[in-house]
Amino acid sequence: MKRDNYQYLTTAPVPKVIGNLSVPTIVSMLVTTIYSMADTFFVGHIDTQSTAAVGIVFSVMFIIQSIAFFFGHGSGNYISRALGAKRQQDAEQMATTGFVYAFAFGAIITVVGLLLQRPIAIALGATPTVLPPTLDYMSVVLLGAPFMTSQLALNGQMRFQGNAHMAMYGVVAGAVMNVGLDPLLIFTFGMGVSGAAWGTVIGQISSFVILLILSHRGNNIRLHIKHFNCSLHFIKEIATGGTPSLMRQSLGSIATIMLNVAAAAYGDAAIAAMSIVNRITMFIMSTVIGLGQGYQPLCGFCYGAGLYDRVKEGFWFCVKLGTIFLTACSILGFVFSDIAIAVFRNDPEVISIGVDALRWQLISLPLCGLSMYSNMMFQTAGMSVRANFLAASRRGIFFIPLILILPHYFGITGVEAAQAVADILTFLLTLPILVYTLRQLKQTK
Repeated sequence: MKRDNYQYLTTAPVPKVIGNLSVPTIVSMLVTTIYSMADTFFVGHIDTQSTAAVGIVFSVMFIIQSIAFFFGHGSGNYISRALGAKRQQDAEQMATTGFVYAFAFGAIITVVGLLLQRPIAIALGATPTVLPPTLDYMSVVLLGAPFMTSQLALNGQMRFQGNAHMAMYGVVAGAVMNVGLDPLLIFTFGMGVSGAAWGTVIGQISSFVILLILSHRGNNIRLHIKHFNCSLHFIKEIATGGTPSLMRQSLGSIATIMLNVAAAAYGDAAIAAMSIVNRITMFIMSTVIGLGQGYQPLCGFCYGAGLYDRVKEGFWFCVKLGTIFLTACSILGFVFSDIAIAVFRNDPEVISIGVDALRWQLISLPLCGLSMYSNMMFQTAGMSVRANFLAASRRGIFFIPLILILPHYFGITGVEAAQAVADILTFLLTLPILVYTLRQLKQTK
């Protein structure tokens, strides 16, 4: 049953494999981004405070996603290497173990978050005028945490098994549900920002149910409680493969919080503008991430099978294609930046700040492909130290100090430019680590 995927991933032409696997993962990433973009779009028709509230709670969703990716990518990376090395039983145990942990930790987030939601909202940068809609939105989003963590974990596991098309079905179904419910709940039923939150949660539950059903179809590894294994070996493997994802997402959440706090000094319009820019850049990057996620199963299987030339060939294929795409998006983004911001919130002040922030981000965007794919290759191959180091650089090592320092000297421009400067520094840091790693693979051959 697993033999077909093994042969395909280790022998078929690399561009064909990545192309076939990346299309459903790109669709999944775009659709996942639509979850947050839909809320921002529809809530933007209420008022600026509600738009800012969604941006603030987005950092909470980052934390929920970080837990999901920790268990999903941690277990998925191990599963792909185990299948590449033909260790079927290990892969089966890891699949159930990763799923159970993801759901359990999601439930913990729900309980703790609901108990502490008001101080959390204030700590995230909610101003007195933004606090009420923030609490309305957050209280509902937290209810969906267990379903969000476990469905994203399942999605990751399916992808790493080479079954990205099945993973796509559940994600797409949930997103369609969310987009359809948002205007109905927000405007028709007059639920306001709470309606947007309920649309998101119902969409996540739908994805959870569909992915759970699909996990028992086709050549996916079946989840069964008898395969659950709480041994230190599996915990260590999840931590090794999942910590870079946890690092990226957690630092992304912290960075978003600090960005909101820094922007709050310039008013609610600044918070709303930075929130919109984050959504736009995430939508662009989701395609690049999806391409990389199509590469990861090939990387894991081939690394496990000792086929290092295919690992490198797949890496450079993604870098070239991703960089071309990001360059094209940067050019188009510069030309149509005002239209892009106005789609979400047609407020002159929001547009003014958002256009400048978006153009700053677009300057460094073409450099992000190489940094991201290097990190993905290191993580999938089990090179945890260098993967963690790079994962911490973009949103942590560089961005956090910059968002504290630059606004002090350059005001709102410092807030707008911080991420672009962090991306450039991350690119420069990635180059020597990548060269060293590629030489290692050549020597190991």
